[in-house]
Amino acid sequence: MAMNFSELSGIKQWGAVIVGGAIVTAALYFTVFKSQSEKNATAQHALEDKIRENNELESYRPKLKQIKQQLAELKQQLEIEQRIVPDEKQVDGFITMMDSEAQKAGVELRRYFAKDVKSQQYYTEVPFDMELDGPYYSMLNFFDRVGKLERIVNISGTLVSTTRNPQGAKVKHTYQYAPNESVVATFTATTFFSHDLQPSAAAAGAKPGTPGAK
Repeated sequence: MAMNFSELSGIKQWGAVIVGGAIVTAALYFTVFKSQSEKNATAQHALEDKIRENNELESYRPKLKQIKQQLAELKQQLEIEQRIVPDEKQVDGFITMMDSEAQKAGVELRRYFAKDVKSQQYYTEVPFDMELDGPYYSMLNFFDRVGKLERIVNISGTLVSTTRNPQGAKVKHTYQYAPNESVVATFTATTFFSHDLQPSAAAAGAKPGTPGAK
């Protein structure tokens, strides 16, 4: 027999209220509160991890200036090494450099001829046979200037003779030398590139010729 809530005794009414409240509370806990609690716990763990990470990074703050300085020094060192042993894949810049030093020294760099490229473990050797003529002390000045270049250039097999007997230096061609030119010289100039230079690339940029119009 159905009974209304108002017909229940006071104690039973309170019991029904308590039971109903417990059911609603349980329903809310499993549908809302528990889910939110889990989200809060996840957020708390993420916050703790971030705080721990920040604390670890904070220990590097006093070293930041030192690290930046070390990076700057390494960058500068790399730039110097690239000037000494470039990683470019053409040799035109090397020929231009040698011709420029010849002009500054007061000698004529007449011709160059690319020899076989030699690939080593960490670098590539690019040798050239070259011929020059000019005053004796200007020639010495040229070799001195080349020896002081940042870029590594090895000079070998040097032969020197007078302009009256240029064949003594085994030149490939003779010229109408100026009155102040007293010597001719032939030599091998070897430069170096970092190992990413392929022999085929060096050969492509190292055709026989003259540095420029004289």
